[in-house]
Amino acid sequence: MFLKFLTAALLLASSAAPALSQETDHGNMHHGSVESGASAATSPSSKAFAEANAKMHKDMDIVFSGNTDVDFVRGMIAHHQGAIDMARVELQHGKDETIRKLAEDIIAAQESEIKMMKEWLARNGG
Repeated sequence: MFLKFLTAALLLASSAAPALSQETDHGNMHHGSVESGASAATSPSSKAFAEANAKMHKDMDIVFSGNTDVDFVRGMIAHHQGAIDMARVELQHGKDETIRKLAEDIIAAQESEIKMMKEWLARNGG
């Protein structure tokens, strides 16, 4: 009897899980945001981040060649450059020393990987 009860309880719980895990629309709520409202949207760093994002997404909008490796590398170069651009915004406007160090590390790593990917593309017809 207990096994039937346990099975029924587990079935009921598992059928409710998808409904409970569905995304909830929170409108314009931004979780974890320190700045809010118009001042956040018009701050110099917000403008710089928006510009970096727009450029990255534009540059990632490539014409695909059908060669998975080439297409991946071409898209990743733009993606890595976007990370560099965002890290530079952090260095220009950020205050936290830990995050500034992270930004410096990101720039160094991403520049090295971009160099490697460009060399790979030159050797592989990209």
